[in-house]
Amino acid sequence: MKQVRIMGPRLAGVESVDKPRPRDNWALIKVLAAPLCTEYKTFAAGGDAPLLGHEAAGIVVDIAQPSRVAVGDRVVAMPMNCCGKCALCLGGEYIHCQDTLDFAALHGSLAGAGTMAQYLLKQDWMLLPIPDEISIGHAAMACCGLGPSFGALQAMRVDRHDTLLITGLGPVGLGGVINAVYRGARVIGVEANRYRQRLALELGAAAIVDPRDPDALAQVRALTHDGRGVDKAIDCSGVVTAHRLCIDAARRKGIVAFVGECGDDTPLRISDDMIRKGLRLLGSWHYNLADAPRLLRMIGDVGAQLDKLITHRFGIMDIQSAWETQLSGQCGKVILRPWEADDV
Repeated sequence: MKQVRIMGPRLAGVESVDKPRPRDNWALIKVLAAPLCTEYKTFAAGGDAPLLGHEAAGIVVDIAQPSRVAVGDRVVAMPMNCCGKCALCLGGEYIHCQDTLDFAALHGSLAGAGTMAQYLLKQDWMLLPIPDEISIGHAAMACCGLGPSFGALQAMRVDRHDTLLITGLGPVGLGGVINAVYRGARVIGVEANRYRQRLALELGAAAIVDPRDPDALAQVRALTHDGRGVDKAIDCSGVVTAHRLCIDAARRKGIVAFVGECGDDTPLRISDDMIRKGLRLLGSWHYNLADAPRLLRMIGDVGAQLDKLITHRFGIMDIQSAWETQLSGQCGKVILRPWEADDV
């Protein structure tokens, strides 16, 4: 099978490896849509990454034993390879599993571990069935396109009474706009990229603030009721200054969720931010598997919005162009098509 490989700094290619075989409760998936995520940063740096991709949707083509899926099923593959036995996995919070599996030790190689390939191996319980009325490409947004912000908005119980601040309008933040607008919330976005500013407005954001403006905080507050601040905020940028903007822009007793990964420490004033202001801060990586049917129903309802969110599609042999497009910032969500004859 073909799979993507990083050959050096800003140099990508495709290599051929043995087609993996399923065992136990693992199923073999023909990957039809592999949305691209943060791997473009490794591409830019030229780092060694034998496992690429963590988002996929496709068709079950082989199973080792009778299981929760059958050959021919259309499925979304959840990220990671988790134990399936701990309290977190059993409770639907598998993303926080502390006993993740050693894929190479279990299968003899890493072939089938990453989603930027023609085939993928995944445990049956981590495969979401795709309703007939939803396309493979749209269903693939149930991973990082819509998933992280969906989980955060679920936890914050965002609804039509809320004004929601979203900082960082990359693909995850743009997915957050779709999620929030679907729930009836009024969205204020914060983004410097003009392309993504326009796209967020097309997706239903009420207003956009440029974080480079010295009075960005004042602008956000001025857009809220009585200038008291947003009801809820979600950071999708992973930028420390955006973290502070969410905290400072939230009203008293507001809620702030953090989705964007960050390697730096965000200054937090316990007395002013947490005690006297009464904020609730939460981290959100993904969503509970029990909520997957609700997310898939939403995907079926917002198809036209997803056609705007997915701005580019590339065949696997065009991975160089796909990653360069991501680096340009002039895109929404980008999908890789490992089987170029299939339209997703």
